[in-house]
Amino acid sequence: MFGLLIAVVYLSFISLGLPDSLLGSAWPVMRLEFDAPLSYAGIISMIICGGTIVSSLLSDRITKKIGTGAVTAISVATTAAALFCFSVSTKIWMLFIFAVPYGLGAGGVDAALNNFVALHFKSRHMSWLHCMWGVGAAVSPYIMSFALTRGSGWKQGYFIVAIVQIVLSAIILISLPLWKSAMKRDRDGVKDLASVDAKKPISMKEILRIPGAVPCFLCFFCYCALEQTTMLWASSYMISHNGISAETAAGFASLFFIGITVGRGINGFLTIKFSDKMLIRTGQAIVLCGVLFIVIPIETPVLTYIGFALIGLGCAPIYPSIIHMTPSLFGADRSQAVIGVQMASAYLGSCFMPPLFGLLANHITPKILPAFLFVFWALMTIMFVVVVKKSNNKIKSAEHKESI
Repeated sequence: MFGLLIAVVYLSFISLGLPDSLLGSAWPVMRLEFDAPLSYAGIISMIICGGTIVSSLLSDRITKKIGTGAVTAISVATTAAALFCFSVSTKIWMLFIFAVPYGLGAGGVDAALNNFVALHFKSRHMSWLHCMWGVGAAVSPYIMSFALTRGSGWKQGYFIVAIVQIVLSAIILISLPLWKSAMKRDRDGVKDLASVDAKKPISMKEILRIPGAVPCFLCFFCYCALEQTTMLWASSYMISHNGISAETAAGFASLFFIGITVGRGINGFLTIKFSDKMLIRTGQAIVLCGVLFIVIPIETPVLTYIGFALIGLGCAPIYPSIIHMTPSLFGADRSQAVIGVQMASAYLGSCFMPPLFGLLANHITPKILPAFLFVFWALMTIMFVVVVKKSNNKIKSAEHKESI
């Protein structure tokens, strides 16, 4: 039965990734239909991000009230409803409105699922589940492409993904007894989990007072600033630094995505032998090597390609492993509240730092990308050291010993 729950959680992570890359793949066609400026995609994206931040911050209160399974089912259904509304939108202002539930649904499921996995699953599942998010994010552009090439239009693409989300929401709803059974079993078997639901929701003031919490949030902010800036600006950097064509740069920029997706798959196996803390530090070291590689001026841009692949490979263990460490660092009873703020911090970094680099690149040069990434790498690395040092728990290894 618990194996069935794992399958449902894996499906939930795929559903989390499905909507994330739809807007980017559909916007060139959407904006023509709406006669909208190119920049409006940024406005829609920021509204979605705002909704995600709000629901992440509320996740502790809501999850303690109705449970992880219910939050996941409702959040996926909310996202499905927003996607369906996108598919029937006829005016640009309608997209602005429907972007709100779009973001609220994504943030709710993200924070709730990450905490559930951190509490109940071994570390390898956290890496593999985030790999499944990458699968969802990679599949949706193909769905949109399928709709566009058939002549059905972008609305059909959104409609197809909405239907998929509705089906997934129904599956999660049917599986609610499995979620409750898993939580009851772990509460009965593990002392720390027995008080998780008994505790009242923690206020933001209380969260910020937890030793190591603020550095942890800064660590997430810096990580996502680094990751998202690399995703968005790798192509522009290669064009400026290596003098290659836009088409070639776009193709090789995908090496970052390949690195992070494959890396998370490999990382799941490495967690069997190595601790989360060691994998995080190894990932940080690989990211630094990648940043140094892309600085090297060379006529043949092979080292730049390798550099971006290394950055992706290094990023792979950092995000899922820190989330998995959260109950050990801050306590199982606090983990949902802390992970909610972690998600909000991550989305803040994703939302504001890539545009900031765009402004700097516009006024200076895209060649400053390695320096920009190094600053956030250094801050992230320092903050992680502070997080572990300030934690009240003595951790020899952040790897959980729960059997599944």
